[in-house]
Amino acid sequence: MLPSPELSVIIPTFNERENIQELVKRLTAVLDGIAWEVIFVDDDSPDGTAALVREVARQDPRVRVLQRIGRRGLSTACVEGMLASSAPYLAVMDGDLQHDESILPVMLRGVKEEGFEIAIGSRYVAGGGLGQWAGDRQFASRFATRVSRLVLKAAVQDPMSGYFLLRRDVLEGAVHDLSGIGFKILLDLFASSPKPLRFVEVPYEFRTRQAGESKFDTAVLWDFLMMLLDKTLGRYVPIRFIPFALVGGAGVFVHLLVLWLVFDLGGARFAVGQTVAAVVAMTFNFFINNVVTYRDRQLRGWGLLRGWVSFTLACSLGAVANVGIATYAFETQLVGQTAWVLSAIAGIIVGAVWNYAVTSVYTWNKVKGA
Repeated sequence: MLPSPELSVIIPTFNERENIQELVKRLTAVLDGIAWEVIFVDDDSPDGTAALVREVARQDPRVRVLQRIGRRGLSTACVEGMLASSAPYLAVMDGDLQHDESILPVMLRGVKEEGFEIAIGSRYVAGGGLGQWAGDRQFASRFATRVSRLVLKAAVQDPMSGYFLLRRDVLEGAVHDLSGIGFKILLDLFASSPKPLRFVEVPYEFRTRQAGESKFDTAVLWDFLMMLLDKTLGRYVPIRFIPFALVGGAGVFVHLLVLWLVFDLGGARFAVGQTVAAVVAMTFNFFINNVVTYRDRQLRGWGLLRGWVSFTLACSLGAVANVGIATYAFETQLVGQTAWVLSAIAGIIVGAVWNYAVTSVYTWNKVKGA
């Protein structure tokens, strides 16, 4: 019977099948003499990553897999993996072999014996490096590092690192305040901790990816921005309201454009133009919010059609108020001779708050994996 693990290594994966066996082999070599386990948290990879991990686990009981269905996200995968472990020490690393596993014993010693609460695999301290990264990606990484210091509570040289080891009590102290947004869980941990964390940075050279696919894309950058906003403004407004409001701002231009085409150029009655513009803008807002604001709960296939129906039905009262108030303001010249533009905006404002409150509950809230 194996002893209870002292260290759990949490590895979020998506299409990393080709790396699994080599990674387990390397962990076995460097963690000799340590009671350890590895938990792969797989977001239902189409390449069969989870199935292969199960095959490996049948031969090695230190290997486990947590397969998530219907949701994606590196930060939430890391958190769920850590919470699924009973080990007092938790490490997080990527499954693409770019992190140097040989420094794990050094990181563990720093937390276990040297009084630190978290050890960070760092590319930006002496002895570390970015390897063969292209110049534009190095610039992006360094820029994000500088921006992240807006919410950081410590002078960490590599707060964007995805490779770290911490004590369980650090997770437990921060977990209820984590945003869970995006891919930089380390930054989230530091920003969410109720007290400053004692940390040490262990240098390593970032390696070249051997197999699998990079998770770095424009969506990752968006998630990073949303996480920073959550840590700065989240205490005042719901974080999703920020992109929802930005999308709504774009919807205002769509609304006014359609109203101009139908009413000003087309010669239709203002009430007709305002109604058409409200429906078109509502549809525009639904599809953009589905891709941006609720990307982690994104509706697809028939769910997209049902979501659109739900969205329009839930917002019907807001649309009625929109049209009614705008028409009343226009016909009574309540807003003066500037007529249709200000009348339309008055209706938009009334409908906007209702739209956010209702659709967040009825359109996306009950999506599987939300």
